[in-house]
Amino acid sequence: SCWTCTQQGKERISLYSGHKLKQVTFRCCGSPLSCGSLPLSESLWTTKASGSVRLRINEACREETTTEPLTVHQMFKTSVKRYGHLNALAYKKNNQWEKITFPEYYHCCRRAGKSFLKLELKRFHGVGILGSNSPEWFFSAIGGIMAGGILTGIYSTNCPEACHYVASDSKANIIMVENQKQLEKILQIRSRLPDLKAIVQYSGSPQQKLPNLYSWEEFLELGVDVSDSELDEMMDSQRANQCCTLIYTSGTTGRPKGVMLSHDNITWTAIHASRAGDVSAGDVQQETLVSYLPLSHIAAQMFDIWTAIQWGEMVYFAQPDALKGSLVTTLTEVNPSNHMGVPRVWEKIMEKVKEEISRCGYVKKKLVTWAMSVSLQHHQRPGEKQFLFALADSLVLEKLRAQLGFSHCHKFFSGAAPIGMETIEFFLGLNICLYEVYGMSESTGPHFVSGPRAYKLPSCGKVIPGCRAKLSNMDSSNVGEVCCWGRNIFMGFLNMEDKTLEALDEEGWLRSGDLGRIDQDGFLYITGRIKELIITAGGENIPPVPIEEAVKKELPLISNAMLIGDKRKFLSLLLTLKVTVNTETTEPTQELSLEAVQFCQHLGSQSTKVSDIIEGQDQEVYLAIQQGIDRVNAQATSNAQIIQKWTILPWDFSIAGGELGKNCTTLAL
Repeated sequence: SCWTCTQQGKERISLYSGHKLKQVTFRCCGSPLSCGSLPLSESLWTTKASGSVRLRINEACREETTTEPLTVHQMFKTSVKRYGHLNALAYKKNNQWEKITFPEYYHCCRRAGKSFLKLELKRFHGVGILGSNSPEWFFSAIGGIMAGGILTGIYSTNCPEACHYVASDSKANIIMVENQKQLEKILQIRSRLPDLKAIVQYSGSPQQKLPNLYSWEEFLELGVDVSDSELDEMMDSQRANQCCTLIYTSGTTGRPKGVMLSHDNITWTAIHASRAGDVSAGDVQQETLVSYLPLSHIAAQMFDIWTAIQWGEMVYFAQPDALKGSLVTTLTEVNPSNHMGVPRVWEKIMEKVKEEISRCGYVKKKLVTWAMSVSLQHHQRPGEKQFLFALADSLVLEKLRAQLGFSHCHKFFSGAAPIGMETIEFFLGLNICLYEVYGMSESTGPHFVSGPRAYKLPSCGKVIPGCRAKLSNMDSSNVGEVCCWGRNIFMGFLNMEDKTLEALDEEGWLRSGDLGRIDQDGFLYITGRIKELIITAGGENIPPVPIEEAVKKELPLISNAMLIGDKRKFLSLLLTLKVTVNTETTEPTQELSLEAVQFCQHLGSQSTKVSDIIEGQDQEVYLAIQQGIDRVNAQATSNAQIIQKWTILPWDFSIAGGELGKNCTTLAL
């Protein structure tokens, strides 16, 4: 029932990939891949939590064949030996940073694992975690996997019904909640979760005593009498081609899908994606980062947990209100060496900097504008005006970066969604290169990565060494659907065979649904999404994203532009204006942002609210928008791509309003 080492060099085995019969070569005992044994699986995919898959090992690829399949706790044990003298985690307690070493980190995870065993966590059942980033989130995640469960992050913004779906689908035995607010969500649905055995509140103490409800301290005490050998036996029984993590998609187009990721998906990606991003090993030069993005998202989980363990990084935890305004305070205290943000985070930082610049005196404002202009030109035309750039950076830009907490930061990553050129160019003006990462939950996060040695605008970088990519159904412009292959490709969607077969083609390639092109140097450029293509009543195929981006570039007061025209005679455009955000609820307000107000004032308008513009039909603003759209229309490649009608909506798009999915993150600085 297992693939085991033999003493015969190489053995060829015919395996059924799920659709086609393939010949696959496996190395035996002379290779690193000989270590241990894997449950026999003939398929590249499964939809069962207890299933296993065939690893995508290609003899022709060095990165695939020389990387031993590891479980996450095997990777962790190796890192503890290598980085045992280093600090791993830091959190605020009584306004002071408390630090945890790698051996202490591993020990805390084992303590949590023993307590999960005491609570009779079943093999391949979910360990749900609902709350903000913290050491306890990490301990629960890794301890749950050690104990044989499947890590299942639940978005902290989920309503009780959304929590119920994830907990029920993953058959969660234990759910970890941050506080009373999150606890109440689970208590509302507890009676409809037959697999749920216990709830643990990992911050503070529960306000009421209920059966099978524990504080964090009580939870850890449960496992005191569980032996090390019992936990070790459970860890040793796990294999690299089995599921250890579930990432739930946002569910904006139907039920959320549980993306099943194997141990090998996680450990292989942690090694190779980080190499592509030029991450240093801790025993050479320790990297530092701030954990603040939701850990239920694959980008944060890979960046904060798994990559940090593999490379011995130091992780500082931001405050729970980081996405409501306190992130910059943490960044200035920590001064991380690398930083990851989704586009909306970078946009909010940009808006904050612009606001601060606008408040400067005339001379200082001119100096900053000059320095940013020199920096942008330097990055667009490397080699020119080196002395001027060095002067601008040392006199002005270094101070600006220090105010953002980036004085020691050398690598800045953006992922989870496309980022606009306006944002990229703004940060180039601060001498900050945003390295875009392209991938999805189904590819364990990154598949293409930009970095110091792979940077070309406006691309998403090059494919990670060891991964492969192709474009299917290419058109005359060499644009096709981006398809991915590698040891980072997911196992399948939990309990959804039809959706799994939609995502994977007959040879096991992951269909991304994104349209793109790859240049002769291997850089990927995303041009849109297949489902986003607008097909007009006249049969014209129109990609909306370039048109929408062009409108936003022409009109700085526009936050969102949505093109409409499917099966219609002409194109129309829905517009929303840039507004401030309620820092408590993250809902958009009616108050225009500073940038939008300044845009209006430049036109001679006195509008400060959305209602001032749309209810009063502000003529100056409406005329300016029409002129901007006229400029975009002048660049249209055909009459079918001309915007003929537009309107301003009375509210901006938001997660709370239902227009955006939970993969979008808002930051109020």
